[in-house]
Amino acid sequence: MSTTTVETPVNKQDSVTTAGPRKVRRGENSLGTSLVSHGILIMASLIALFPVAWLVFLSLGPDKDDYLHPGGIWGKMTLDNYTFVLTETKFFDWLTSTLIVTLGTTVIGVIISATTGYAVSRMRFPGYKKFMWVLLVTQMFPVAVLMVPMYQILSELQLIDNYLGLILVYCSTTVPYCAWLMKGYFDTIPFEIDEAGRVDGLTPFGTFARLILPLAKPGLAVAAFYSFLTAFGEVAFASTFMLSDTKYTFAVGLQTFVSEHDAQRNLMAATAVLIAIPVSAFFYFVQKNLVTGLTAGGTKG
Repeated sequence: MSTTTVETPVNKQDSVTTAGPRKVRRGENSLGTSLVSHGILIMASLIALFPVAWLVFLSLGPDKDDYLHPGGIWGKMTLDNYTFVLTETKFFDWLTSTLIVTLGTTVIGVIISATTGYAVSRMRFPGYKKFMWVLLVTQMFPVAVLMVPMYQILSELQLIDNYLGLILVYCSTTVPYCAWLMKGYFDTIPFEIDEAGRVDGLTPFGTFARLILPLAKPGLAVAAFYSFLTAFGEVAFASTFMLSDTKYTFAVGLQTFVSEHDAQRNLMAATAVLIAIPVSAFFYFVQKNLVTGLTAGGTKG
């Protein structure tokens, strides 16, 4: 017995699927929207970079009045301003003073603010809520009001024209804000981590140092960056408490180019460009944790 198979012809039109216009999924931008958003971002970047580029351009002008006629700089660009600043001024003394003050403020300020924020976040002692508000109140006093009592205190402690005195003054400014910042970040870290540390036999400080701090790196980076910038750019306290020109910070050293009857703006521009290098380097080292600390929580799974 033989069997025959009958093949049924397939209609080609049935196998062809007609594809309509592509639909834009939710969360997916159209080409026009993407172009507009990229154009806005490019314009914003150019606006942000223009002051920096303009400063670099003015620093290449050899005359102090070139900023009045910037078009004339193109034909006489020179690096003499940078050579003069590096060889004829106390730039490296200012650099040393600035690094001592800023790094000292950053290290001491972050240590104090981290321990304070952790204590308020984890421990319940009498007045722990009011304590944080007291720190916040200290930020409400203007610099002019604090200048005289701080000068008297530092004078009695013989810390006038002393790096330690200026570091302590800056810490009194940065610690309240950073303590609030770190307290909020520690609140996002689960309490179970502290309990696991105690079960393993760690002391409260051991739990803080070995378990909590590694998880709080983004928050520490934000606190360090804030402390660094505050100490780096402050003028009023530095110009009042530091009397020796060799102990000036960069912010105060810039003022030496401006006198009662003259202003060497070309040298100021060159110095400002050189000053930006340490800040850029510090930002480069902390940028990864800095972005995470500003945009994400501290809970780790």
